[in-house]
Amino acid sequence: MSGPQLAAVAAAPEAHEKPRRRLLRRPERREQILAAATRAFAQAGFAATSLDDVAVEAGISRDNLYRHFESKADLYRAVLRRAEDRLSAATGSPEFTESSLDALLAVAAAEPAGFRLLFHHAAREPEFRREIDELRACMFDIAHSHLAEAIPNPAWAHWASALVPTVAIEGVIAWLDAGQPDRDTAALRIGLALGGVIEAARSAAAERPALPPECP
Repeated sequence: MSGPQLAAVAAAPEAHEKPRRRLLRRPERREQILAAATRAFAQAGFAATSLDDVAVEAGISRDNLYRHFESKADLYRAVLRRAEDRLSAATGSPEFTESSLDALLAVAAAEPAGFRLLFHHAAREPEFRREIDELRACMFDIAHSHLAEAIPNPAWAHWASALVPTVAIEGVIAWLDAGQPDRDTAALRIGLALGGVIEAARSAAAERPALPPECP
């Protein structure tokens, strides 16, 4: 081998040398951990998911994880807040408009694990049920502010206001489970289901109770 060839070999990086991992800034690392934790918790639940599982999912050490979160409960709450913030930013809460359903679908499609975690898994965790109950109460209040005038009977207005958010959420989750079909018309389909709930409440409120038969 000639001198120039030897020099080229010496200057070349070793074949087994791994590329250096880019160091993330603290906010970027925190977001990476939250995204990984969302996937891990949505897959196995809070109790069955360890911080080691989250660290593996995020590709970091457990020590690095503790630099950002004090405990698994602290991390789980941060995951829920992140999901709520993304939902609020997309839908324009607390106001509900015609584009809110489409925004709801967009949030769910961007991170299905986060949407399922927020509305299915977290509600089953006793330690975090309060946060989810508060979120659903807020959704009820928003729905009721729009439906109270349209449905004159207070009882049926209450019924519809409780059911509409549930139908919307379950409709989106069912859409995810079905493989996200017909993205351009999905909001319309779910909207038709919501319209059915509202119309049922309106018609029930308009019906007069049947009079008992007269005695002979």
